[in-house]
Amino acid sequence: MDELLQRLEALLGPGGVLTGEDVRSRAAGVWRSDPIGAGAIVRPRETEEVSAILALCHERGQSVVTHGGLTGLVHGADSEGADLVLSTERMTRIEEIDPVDRTVRAQAGVVLQTLQEAVAEHDLIFPLDLGARGSCRIGGNLATNAGGNRVVRYGMTRENTLGVEAVLADGTVVPALNRMVKNNSGFDLKHWFIGTEGTLGVVTQAVLRLREAPRSRVSALLAADSFASVARLLKHLDASLGGGLSAFEVMWRDFYDVVSRPPVRSSPPISGAYPFYVLCEAMGGDPTADAQRFENALGQALEEGLAVDAILADTEARQAELWHMRDSVEALFAFGPYQIFDVSLPISAMETYVGQVSQGIQAIAADARLFTFGHLGDGNLHFLASPGADDEATVEAVERAVYEPLAAVGGGVSAEHGIGLEKKRWLSLSRSPAEIALMERVRRALDPKGILNPGKVI
Repeated sequence: MDELLQRLEALLGPGGVLTGEDVRSRAAGVWRSDPIGAGAIVRPRETEEVSAILALCHERGQSVVTHGGLTGLVHGADSEGADLVLSTERMTRIEEIDPVDRTVRAQAGVVLQTLQEAVAEHDLIFPLDLGARGSCRIGGNLATNAGGNRVVRYGMTRENTLGVEAVLADGTVVPALNRMVKNNSGFDLKHWFIGTEGTLGVVTQAVLRLREAPRSRVSALLAADSFASVARLLKHLDASLGGGLSAFEVMWRDFYDVVSRPPVRSSPPISGAYPFYVLCEAMGGDPTADAQRFENALGQALEEGLAVDAILADTEARQAELWHMRDSVEALFAFGPYQIFDVSLPISAMETYVGQVSQGIQAIAADARLFTFGHLGDGNLHFLASPGADDEATVEAVERAVYEPLAAVGGGVSAEHGIGLEKKRWLSLSRSPAEIALMERVRRALDPKGILNPGKVI
């Protein structure tokens, strides 16, 4: 690798290539303490530099793992000593914000929150929003097709991306920077690079779709006494708010009991003990009318028994308090060792499925804990399982308890986190042999030497 590093240093200039302690001093992830394992880290600033890096690596068969904000949870950016890490941390330019076309073009290393704040100055929003907004980067959002809190209204990253510029394994630049919502002119090549976790190419820029900033935003926390009521509540709010429902987050009592008490909060916002708590949000264009519509919808839900208690958060401060509670997943880390899961399935199958998972976890260890929450409005559940052990046999047993019941209901082993290394062996529960074979064919066609993020996904 020495000769390659010399070429890369000449290409990238001072600070463009990190080796030795400069590599080992970096953690492998935002929530991890183990160091990055790699021969070197290269830090390009431009697409042309990424192209030159990959051309050199392709020529030599050098493996490359792309790093963004390192907020992933499935070991999708893990690297080893022989790998070269390509970091997008210096590719941080927002190239253009177009208020007329309602688009933004940005480099892959732009932090999501930075982009959100920049477009807000034009009374626009980029609706993708997740707890890691202050660390995750746009390239990683695309690579994993990130979801988050507002998918029920705006869709995943894929639905908010118009165009992508990416570099293939051999250095070929694919400038598919479409700016239009409607464009059926041949294959939509951006989909090769969205949700494929850096295995088909390295995203360098993206054109993202913006929306008008809402003039109103109201939230509420509701309690429900059955899952059937939660499902009916979702339909009621979605219909009553006329498309304004932007979030529908459900917390099972086990999760709520942790995040609603110290140190996250001084006391629960709803003090009663109920099996389900729903954090919902609506956005609109008329503050007065929207607030009244929201209150009417909540009142009707209480009258019809869809909810048994509710708290309205009609100020930004109260909304922030409720969302901070929902986003405080790290409060569960005290129950370690733990495993985090992210699955998707039909809402109609959720109650039975959660019961199956709970029984399976309890059978593994007497002191096991299972915390359940998620973006239920779009069929996404999260689990944090704490079985009281971290040996390989227990890890596999817990994974089996979570993943295997999904096959019978057509569920997905990953809703928004991706596959990476962690879920690779379970992918066949959600994808047919023909689908996996086609994924392999596409990957070989675009990266015949297998240098891009090797060993991940498939």
